Amino acid sequence: MAGMDLSQLNQQIKRYAPNSDIGLAIGVVALLTVLILPLPPALLDLGLATSVTASVLVLMVALFLHRPLDFTSFPTLLLLTTLLRLSLNVATTRLILSHGNEGVLAAGHVVSAFGGFLMGGDVVIGIILFSILLVVNFMVITKGSGRIAEVAARFSLDAMPGKQMAIDAEMSSGMINEATGRRRRRELEEESSFYGAMDGAAKFVRGDAVAGLIITSINIIGGLAIGLLRHGMDINDAIQNYTTLTIGDGLVTQIPSLLVSTAAGIVVTKGGVEGPADRALIRQLGGSHKPLAMAAAAAAMLSLLPGLPMLPFLGLAALAGGGAWVRFRNPPPPPGEDDKPTAAAPNPTAEPPIADSLRIDMIRLELGYGLLSLAGGGTSRLTDQIRSLRRAIAGEMGFVLPPVRIQDNMALAADAYSIRVKEIEAAKGELRPTKLLAMDPRGNMPPIAGEATVEPAFGLKALWIDPTLKEEATVKGCTVVDPASVLTTHLTEVVRETMAELLSYAETQKLLDDLPREQQKLITDLIPSQISVGGVQRVLQALLAERVSIRDLSTILEGIQEACAINARAIPGIVGLVRNRLARQISDSHQNAGGYIPLITLSPEWEATIAECLVGPLEDRQLAMPPTRLADFMQRLRQAFDQHGSESPVLLTSSGIRFHVRAIVERIRPATPVLSQSEIFPRARIRTVATI
Repeated sequence: MAGMDLSQLNQQIKRYAPNSDIGLAIGVVALLTVLILPLPPALLDLGLATSVTASVLVLMVALFLHRPLDFTSFPTLLLLTTLLRLSLNVATTRLILSHGNEGVLAAGHVVSAFGGFLMGGDVVIGIILFSILLVVNFMVITKGSGRIAEVAARFSLDAMPGKQMAIDAEMSSGMINEATGRRRRRELEEESSFYGAMDGAAKFVRGDAVAGLIITSINIIGGLAIGLLRHGMDINDAIQNYTTLTIGDGLVTQIPSLLVSTAAGIVVTKGGVEGPADRALIRQLGGSHKPLAMAAAAAAMLSLLPGLPMLPFLGLAALAGGGAWVRFRNPPPPPGEDDKPTAAAPNPTAEPPIADSLRIDMIRLELGYGLLSLAGGGTSRLTDQIRSLRRAIAGEMGFVLPPVRIQDNMALAADAYSIRVKEIEAAKGELRPTKLLAMDPRGNMPPIAGEATVEPAFGLKALWIDPTLKEEATVKGCTVVDPASVLTTHLTEVVRETMAELLSYAETQKLLDDLPREQQKLITDLIPSQISVGGVQRVLQALLAERVSIRDLSTILEGIQEACAINARAIPGIVGLVRNRLARQISDSHQNAGGYIPLITLSPEWEATIAECLVGPLEDRQLAMPPTRLADFMQRLRQAFDQHGSESPVLLTSSGIRFHVRAIVERIRPATPVLSQSEIFPRARIRTVATI
């Protein structure tokens, strides 16, 4: 051991010392053992000293708390300290009843000191002092703390849905990110659990006070009976010994109980007050010179009343008056400003890091100053609708839309807005925040008075009408929506058009990580041995670009695995096999109200023409059609879809040319679906409405 250095000694201690959880378990078992086994006076003194010291420590921690949630272990600590006092009470009772005839040191020096010094040698004074402490603890502090904890738990539970909605609204508007939202939700859950636990823990202290009263009565009555009947003591000696020991025991347990009860009251009464209790009291009691001045005047008037001591009241009047003068000369800073010294405050002119300028918003909604009321509240609050939009997109497309950041832009017109995707403007429009938008479902101008406009999402003819005309417009068959809904609809269409662009590498990895546990084996076999995460991202982007839901991600991964097994490395080939796997889903999404899929097919001549114009290697073929033939084909496409557009038909091609036909259709009708014959589910009902 002499040659062992300090680090080796520490390693040996850590090796043989119990862990903290084991130590806590041993301590709790020891407390329960004290309830059964006798305790010698020396150990009893150590336990009582520990109880008093621990109660002082708990009180000091409560006083210097910044906020109640910083002491979430307090309910558990309250139970343990109560159990410690009750165990020591039982051990003291055992010594008092068994050895009380031997003198006032029968239960140790701590009990004797409390029974002798604090009582002043007078049993009656000791009984009165103990009774007062018991009443203060039981009737005032414990009862008040329990009531506050009960009300706080109830209010915290009632306010939880509203606070959660506020967090969701801030996430939807981009004010906070998902990590901050998760942390704030966790803090909200901890707050509710803490106040609920404090409501129950308050009963511990209340029960401890009742138990102290019962144990004290048993000690006095039982001690006198044992001393007089068993040991034949004189009545005066018996009263002196047993009463002194009993009151000393009661005091040495009630004082720590009073301290812990006070700590519990301080914790539950802090509520929304942040910072240590001393700063909060000074800031709020001395925050204004007027109350201090009134208190000084009242103390000065009381000092002049006959019979009252003048000096104390004059001293208090001078002290309060001085505080009022100091506060009048140095008023506190306005609420919300930091009350730290100016020298310690950060330099407000310091520039943010240059790296912050590199960050871009995935989606940003910029509003003119006249539209800021849409994001500020009301019955159709914009942030609530955006949150619903994100939830709907996730449920329908399997794609988690990034948070939408809402900000004002003074460069825009008052009633204008701009939707930006990755800092580039994707759409814009104008709204009338005090009016409603009326549209005729038949595409005509609504037959009602109003300001003519165009619905920004679909380009329909519309009118901005006064809210008082809403009922009239509805009777005439018009669709009437509020400005926030118009903006949300436009944002929805922009999101649907740019979902492929918004699906990043990180979001793809997150989608894979969130798959159920039983699907992780498929991911392990597929990535990275057969395809990379980037390859999966490109496949998902290709599906989203044609508005195919990626919610059934496991089927998509199985299709990718099948494509890799037959050495299909080109993304169009992989996407084609995946779409075949999703035939039921794709067919179902294109059924109309009649339960069938309306089709516009290509004639065999056009199928052969397009196939002959494909050049290049098999895995990377390109369409090289003469411009005149391409213009003719596009003209025929327009005519067919314009003639049957009301049925929302689907363009049907063969599998080999679907990808290239889709590239042509995307230029003239981006929202038109193009399906291959293998993507039509065998049991789906179809109807050919035209042939090109």
